[in-house]
Amino acid sequence: MRFKEVFETRHPDINVVISFAGSQQIAQQLSQGAPGDLFASANSRQMENVINSSRVVENSVQEFVHNKLVLILPEDNPGNIKTLGDLSKPNLKIILADESVPVGAYSQEMLAQASQNGGYESEFKSKVLANVVSYEENVRAVLTKILLGEADAGLVYASDAAGESAGDLLVIDIPDEINITARYYIAPIDGSLNKQIALDFISLVCSAEGQEILNDYGFVGLAR
Repeated sequence: MRFKEVFETRHPDINVVISFAGSQQIAQQLSQGAPGDLFASANSRQMENVINSSRVVENSVQEFVHNKLVLILPEDNPGNIKTLGDLSKPNLKIILADESVPVGAYSQEMLAQASQNGGYESEFKSKVLANVVSYEENVRAVLTKILLGEADAGLVYASDAAGESAGDLLVIDIPDEINITARYYIAPIDGSLNKQIALDFISLVCSAEGQEILNDYGFVGLAR
């Protein structure tokens, strides 16, 4: 990832190690005492969990980028899916992230909004969930299984669908009126032995340069 390259170029004595596990996994590891210098979460819930475990000081948390959901399909589109509304058709195979994972919670919220006030039938969410064949532990697992053709559709972040590995996917945008704005948060780990380095890395992420990098990866950078 470019943040590692940029930061290490400016700090040649520093080796940046980044974990891309799900936010809930990293939050749990931190709450159990795992070492780390900063934590970035794809929702506020997991950041709150780390605050509650006394690994992060609440007033050090910053919102640093946004994301949104998209629908992904295998390139040959075996389910003949044209719109989000097609997900309620019977006999489809859909993969979602588990609700304990931020993207899984956002997916459930989006489907509920579609059913309640998005112009879809009131049973839309329940019909879609009836087609779910697996709930994965992170968004990368959803992406991988759709790339492998193991299901007809999945819900992931726009940033995942924009990645190099996602080139063989079909991507369908979700209408803004029912889509969810995923808000990401970042903070230094309290008691880190590399506190200033962590703050410098966070400054890069939140800078105009950092926001441009995030835009290039399919995120929605914040105006600074």
